[in-house]
Amino acid sequence: MIKILSRVTFTVLVILFISSCKSGKNNQNNSMDNDSTGIAGRKWWKEAVVYQIYPRSFKDANGDGVGDLKGIASKLDYIKSLGVDVIWLNPIYASPNDDNGYDISDYRNIMKEFGTMDDFDSLLKGMHERGLKLVMDLVVNHSSSEHEWFRQSRISRTNPYRDYYHWWNAERGKPSARYSFFDVHNDAWKYDSPTNAYYLHYFSQKQPDLNWENPKVRREIFDMMNYWFRKGIDGFRMDVIPIISKDTSFPSMPASFHGDWGLFYYNNGGKLNDYLQEMNHEVLSKYDCMSVAEGMGVTTATAHDLVDEDRHELNMLYHFEGVGIGYLPGKFKTMDPKGYKLAEFKEVYSKWDSVFENRGWGTIYLGNHDQPRMVTRWGNDAPDWRELSSKMLTTFLLSMRATPYYFGGDELGMNNIKFDRIEDYRDIESINMYRQIRERGGDLQEFLNAQKISARDNSRTPFQWDSSVNSGFTTGSPWLKVNPNYKQVNVAAEEMDSNSCLNYFRKMVKLRKENLILVYGRYRLLDKENPDVYSYTRELNGKKWLVLLNFTTKTASANIGIDLTKAIVRIDNYPNPSTDGRLKPYEALIYELP
Repeated sequence: MIKILSRVTFTVLVILFISSCKSGKNNQNNSMDNDSTGIAGRKWWKEAVVYQIYPRSFKDANGDGVGDLKGIASKLDYIKSLGVDVIWLNPIYASPNDDNGYDISDYRNIMKEFGTMDDFDSLLKGMHERGLKLVMDLVVNHSSSEHEWFRQSRISRTNPYRDYYHWWNAERGKPSARYSFFDVHNDAWKYDSPTNAYYLHYFSQKQPDLNWENPKVRREIFDMMNYWFRKGIDGFRMDVIPIISKDTSFPSMPASFHGDWGLFYYNNGGKLNDYLQEMNHEVLSKYDCMSVAEGMGVTTATAHDLVDEDRHELNMLYHFEGVGIGYLPGKFKTMDPKGYKLAEFKEVYSKWDSVFENRGWGTIYLGNHDQPRMVTRWGNDAPDWRELSSKMLTTFLLSMRATPYYFGGDELGMNNIKFDRIEDYRDIESINMYRQIRERGGDLQEFLNAQKISARDNSRTPFQWDSSVNSGFTTGSPWLKVNPNYKQVNVAAEEMDSNSCLNYFRKMVKLRKENLILVYGRYRLLDKENPDVYSYTRELNGKKWLVLLNFTTKTASANIGIDLTKAIVRIDNYPNPSTDGRLKPYEALIYELP
């Protein structure tokens, strides 16, 4: 009888313990939902500032010219000093580096150039000890052609891994065209002779697309995600995730299609939301984590399908509409020589704010590893204006209602390197597009001039730590050239200057974190038609703040009809702030209104 009671008691205790754990997890996930601020729906990932690190270019610890995990670990105190909350690492998995790590050959190992799994574990421990969270890149639309799954898939049509990828047997004729973004001829079908078939690659020929129709593929991916979560990571940024669901009948496309993400030929399989809900159920819902989609092709009409809480899919996404402003149609990443129009810039970001005004949550960014340097693209990197316009753009990013994603080095005002020769580039996108234009007899100088503004390698140059050789990035030969201005633009110099871009960034992060009006406050655009000044208010719990941003090299007026004489300046990138709405070149001001 005693033994029976003991077993019953033990069973009850186990049930109570499991119930307590589940309750604890739910309480953890919702721990910020309601508190003394009166702000509903608070989440740590809404209030976070995300700092993106491109590992190859951040800090090299062993002198081989390539950044690595030990290098990042050596700079964690610097990252902590910025006031940021989350580090997003670009891919660090095993890879042959056809696309700098976005071609993964082993999802559960570390790229040899970056270090070992022990190095990763030590890095993660160091982050968590400093209160920093880690978000890793999830690259599962495609793998490397050197992944064992693909090696097996190529062996025969009956191989168990054959259906891990999209194959089209050649006796059926060549499948309908699909546009590849990294292929010299933009052809997404590659003929493979061992099995007389074509495989699909929306990017490089060495990045075959995974077949999400196959439940075994999904299980492999979910198991891999759980593996990293069990290690202690805090979330995933999901590379090109909207295109994992494909129409596998591959219908014909119109001849006018040139890779426009907005068209349905890439993501019209109809199962994206099913896959993400399955991912949420099998993985994401088990952790208090951040999940963000790289949302190419996602529109204001479809965004809620991915991020609304009751959809049980993802936390947030980032769109491409903003970073697409100012390019000439029909020209590969070529900016309009007149520049972009601020009116369009305001319209796009105001529209996307309105999408998430009542439900869901957005993101905001102006630079990342796929974009040029923020200050060159959106500000002005001329010596007279680089610092001021960089601070102005930082003010914009950190005063909008969305989770800000900030690319490492932008806090220093790092700008484009602007290579003159194709030989200096390392990015597959630039190199293959140059080859394509040359084969077609196009204007190569026009292309190189355009790349000085838009090329991805502009943001991938080594991080500028100090004025020593190679900017303190490496004692060896850097994998990509260092920007020559590193002797003036670097951490060591800016630490000593209280008015530097670096210290302004810290002040702006602190202002945002200490004043939730900049996170959750209602956004309202003012002076919509003004071609020079971006003006908006943020309102929360009876308080109202005003943001004024001059995007030009001239003095410009904000026509807002608000008396500023009694307003309190919360931050300004000039020593003597404006009090009459007339803004100096690239001036950025935030007022607390009476």
